[in-house]
Amino acid sequence: MGTVVSLTVPARALETAAGPRTPVGDRELDAAADAVERVFAHFDETFSLYRPDSEASRLARGELSLRDSSAGMRDRYADAVGWRLMTEGAFSPERPDGVLDLSGIIKGYAIGQAGEALRSRGITDWCLNAGGDVLVMGSPVPGSGASWAAGVVDPQDRSVLFSAFQLGGSGTLHALATSGSAERGDHIWTAGSRRAEFVQVSVAAADILTADVLATAIVAGGTAMLDRATDGWEIDVLAVRRGGELLATPGFRD
Repeated sequence: MGTVVSLTVPARALETAAGPRTPVGDRELDAAADAVERVFAHFDETFSLYRPDSEASRLARGELSLRDSSAGMRDRYADAVGWRLMTEGAFSPERPDGVLDLSGIIKGYAIGQAGEALRSRGITDWCLNAGGDVLVMGSPVPGSGASWAAGVVDPQDRSVLFSAFQLGGSGTLHALATSGSAERGDHIWTAGSRRAEFVQVSVAAADILTADVLATAIVAGGTAMLDRATDGWEIDVLAVRRGGELLATPGFRD
């Protein structure tokens, strides 16, 4: 997917059948890392438009129709269409040239599936970071209820963190996703030819897919979509306008 994925697992984060947690050994960590890698490799092989041999690239070239594509491709397209309806068109699975591009949801799905792979191995406390999008479970201090601190970079200086958000622990928000033009340029499609109002939007949500989709939708839809998102979902948002003005919900102001 052209991004770096990191996994952080604190000591004593493996739940045993008897109940108490024991330290995660090298073998368990290696197996967990391999499982995460397999998840991302699968999604990349299927959905990446940067790989000429992927199913998505074959669809883009017209060599394959959506009707004849895999069940996974059709399911993710259906999900993306559902998000387009829920965001009133701010999120779209098609590029302006009509090419199907599901990258707006696939990273979120991959992160979520990687999290499921960790949980299935009994790892109860972890932080998964894929290109700055973060999903956590448990606590960095297992059993303490402490939250993970997820940083948000300054869009004007990528070496500086200008905000942080508390994820997991005893809270209900476990995911943080950031979209915008500060790192990759104006790659998010907006209605008509207008320039995006926000250079960066970070969304904290209960799940990573919701966080990822709504961050992209708010960049594409501007203040109107920001208002719809905060009214319709249990999220916190930090949005940065082109002039540097910040719009933040209470969770980012605490």
